[in-house]
Amino acid sequence: MNSEPDRPDEDDPATTASSDEEASTADPADADPLAEAMARADENWNKFVRAAAELENVRKRAARDVENAHKFALERFATDLLAVCDSLEMALETGAEASVESLKEGNEATLKLLGSILQRFGVETVDPLGEPFDPAFHEAMTMQPSADAEPGSVLTVFQKGYALNGRLLRPARVVVVSEPAEMAETAEDS
Repeated sequence: MNSEPDRPDEDDPATTASSDEEASTADPADADPLAEAMARADENWNKFVRAAAELENVRKRAARDVENAHKFALERFATDLLAVCDSLEMALETGAEASVESLKEGNEATLKLLGSILQRFGVETVDPLGEPFDPAFHEAMTMQPSADAEPGSVLTVFQKGYALNGRLLRPARVVVVSEPAEMAETAEDS
């Protein structure tokens, strides 16, 4: 006696024929699950390939946009500065016949035009005359005693500074007020 249930022989032609008949009478959708899975896999693969290609196109487009942004970022600024160049060229052309007063007025107008262009693009002038010295925005060229100004304040501005949207481009070069000589000697004596 065998403890296993009776199984038909796999080599038995009668058993194989009945299995084929069962497969042919089954629902066609269930007939070939492997083929159906392969079709879905092919469809998903095509979707993946298209998505990967679209992602690569987006990357290339973004890189091109960033490159153009870097390349043409100053276009508006440069276009506005052309007016200053034109004004300076006109001054040079008429310089021989013009009076000193008209040249001075032309230079002042050109400087005013340049200042308005810089201001429009967020460039601010740092002109600290009379203000307390701030090493974040000022560069001390020298110190000079003064009875008229408070020690530690800016006495003279050699060169104005500039900031772009609050970020320092160039510090103002200044003379800082030191304590008067008499006060410094009194402090040393005590």
